[in-house]
Amino acid sequence: MCILIFVGTNGETYFNTAALVSCVQNFPKSRGPVVGILKGFAGLGGAILTQIYAVIHSPDHASLIFMIAVGPAMVIIALMFIIRPVGGHRQIRPSDGLSFSFIYSICLLLASYLMGVMLVEDLIDVSHNVVIIFTAILFILLIIPIVIPISLSFSQERRVPAEEALVLSESQKQDPENSEQDDGHEIIFSEVEEEKPKEVDLLPALERQKRIAQLQVKLAQAAAEGAVRIKRRRGPHRGEDFTLLQALKKADFWLMFFSLLLGSGSGLTVIDNLGQMSQSLGSNNTHVFVSLISIWNFLGRIGGGYFSEIIVRDNAYPRHAAMAVAQVVMAIGHFFFAMGWPGAMYIGTLLVGLGYGAHWAIVPAAASELFGLKNFGALYNFLTLANPAGSLVFSGLIASSIYDWEAEKQAQQHNDGQLNLASVLTSFLNMDEPLKCEGAICFFLTSLIMSGLCIIAAVLSMILVYRTKTVYAQMYGKSRT
Repeated sequence: MCILIFVGTNGETYFNTAALVSCVQNFPKSRGPVVGILKGFAGLGGAILTQIYAVIHSPDHASLIFMIAVGPAMVIIALMFIIRPVGGHRQIRPSDGLSFSFIYSICLLLASYLMGVMLVEDLIDVSHNVVIIFTAILFILLIIPIVIPISLSFSQERRVPAEEALVLSESQKQDPENSEQDDGHEIIFSEVEEEKPKEVDLLPALERQKRIAQLQVKLAQAAAEGAVRIKRRRGPHRGEDFTLLQALKKADFWLMFFSLLLGSGSGLTVIDNLGQMSQSLGSNNTHVFVSLISIWNFLGRIGGGYFSEIIVRDNAYPRHAAMAVAQVVMAIGHFFFAMGWPGAMYIGTLLVGLGYGAHWAIVPAAASELFGLKNFGALYNFLTLANPAGSLVFSGLIASSIYDWEAEKQAQQHNDGQLNLASVLTSFLNMDEPLKCEGAICFFLTSLIMSGLCIIAAVLSMILVYRTKTVYAQMYGKSRT
């Protein structure tokens, strides 16, 4: 079983990485929406497969395992020949904003539909024919987004070659030697980054470009005359392509890693212990909260990508500002769990699910912007190590230890209040059964600790925002002007 779980989980990670790397490279100007949609469907996949399995209606659990093993692989093999790299002007289309808005609408409709279907199937004993109808509608919602690439292929494919030829001919007329001089200008520009004063980055965009151009000309003239020796830079700057070893030497990378560890680790702690949390507060509908946090997790991924893209596109501000907001939202959700008020489980599940999901839309997009796309797969998967590391520490050590401690205290108080032969005999017979804790006290301290960790994570995110403000202003400021 350990070998099978090892192969299965790593296979899922591989497909996840392949999809993210391909789409982020094909849509470099829409990284937030792309990552949000992909990670959102990764979180919603379990609910979709569960609904498909409900149609099979087989009591044999082996059929479920067989479907999960064969079904996704068949889909991937069928579609892998269609996916291809998109280059040049085709990466950016005027209709991209409208297309992503349409897909966002379908995602929200799909999440709402799945949540409604799960509640109906849970509360009402529906017939098998009704389940088939529900699943058919689900397939229709899943297929609708394919209308976008089909319509774009037919409407714009014929116009692209003529426009491309016109653009190329105009550029060649204006600068016929451009291709021969590109390499030299790239080298000089990278050396300008080393030579320019730091206060240049604080100037307005037009003045900054003027200063850099003047310095570039001076360095080129000096290099041609042999009067000065231009200092070669020792490594890439933010926004360029880093290797994993180069990124590991940067404080920005570790700020991102520990912010993700604290934020996603605290969210995963809630997901791991959601059953015990609901039972301790007297709720027997554990599966309802599991389904709800899956839906809110999906919406958090979709919303995190959309919200962070607004911050980047409209304000040229670092994407991690959205991460700090999500972590503050999670801190409030953990506080509701700690208080144990009536309805706190629903509010806490909503807030923690949204914040946890937003992490997985914001972090990959920010990592690709700060450390480049060339080695994005290695960088992203190293960052994802923060998730199991946080779960191991927070859930495996903190949450479980505090829960067992509170359960032992309650058992001790119960035994002290009923010191008779029957209670001693009952406790002796139930020695092998795990102790259960009841009341808000079971996760009070754990939730307060998780809330504090989310606040620390938000502070780390804001430090990263402060450090990368000029980078995002250079990367996205031009599109605003």
